[in-house]
Amino acid sequence: MLSEKIHCDDGAILTGNLFHADECLGAVLIGSATGIKQQFYQPFARFLAENGFTALTFDYRGIGDSLSQPVSDSRATLISWGESDMTAALHHLKARTDDKPLFLLGHSAGGQLAGLMRNAQQLTAMFNVGSSSGSLRNMRLLYQLKAHFFMNCFIPLSNWLFGHTKSQWLGMGEPLPAGVGRQWRQWCNGQGYVKTSFGKDVQNHQYDALKIPAKWVVATDDDIACEKNVKEMMSVYTNADHSLEILNPSLWQLKQIGHMKFFSRQSSALWHLPLTFFRQYL
Repeated sequence: MLSEKIHCDDGAILTGNLFHADECLGAVLIGSATGIKQQFYQPFARFLAENGFTALTFDYRGIGDSLSQPVSDSRATLISWGESDMTAALHHLKARTDDKPLFLLGHSAGGQLAGLMRNAQQLTAMFNVGSSSGSLRNMRLLYQLKAHFFMNCFIPLSNWLFGHTKSQWLGMGEPLPAGVGRQWRQWCNGQGYVKTSFGKDVQNHQYDALKIPAKWVVATDDDIACEKNVKEMMSVYTNADHSLEILNPSLWQLKQIGHMKFFSRQSSALWHLPLTFFRQYL
């Protein structure tokens, strides 16, 4: 594992880690979920490297090792994560892997924001885990109540009191820059997630231009990325070659997958799914 500095076009510098495959067949950019640090994905990244795919993890600006100032001073947004951070990370990975085929492994936000990447058309294929529109109206009723509290009460109150979203208080990952929390709230209250900002904050994007194979997986016990929300997010990528797989934990001898545990070592049997998918496009 090599620590990397990733330079964005607006001057921001991100911290990443490169997991180099001895005989590199392809390269995988791992796009993290909202508020989740890159360390969470490192066992999976090592697995990819051991199986011929150089992998890059990184922290978005305002998060984890890329947090270079007090989080309340960060001007990061979800749009900047996609347009600048993911674009720079893919460019960095390409430069480190001698133009091998480029793949995206998107977890939640990592798959949602891929269409904002200015260089998204360099991707050969993408595999998205628990990536959905996040639309509150489609969630199971009990979880919908919790999500409404978090999005519509906790986020604005936390931003007002502290200047950022204290997501960690509710077990929702790292503290978030206020702009990220604000946009997250806006998009989950709409339809199609980022689509709610098309023609407004988002003037240019690649969601319609991407025609690559895109596999989406979601667990039956994922309260956030329910099947309806995943299909809604898939529809935003209007021309991608989509496939969807629903994962039942019991069929994989797992007690739980949910929104996060695909990447846990206990779920390593699932890791061959993206590996097999990427190998088709070498």
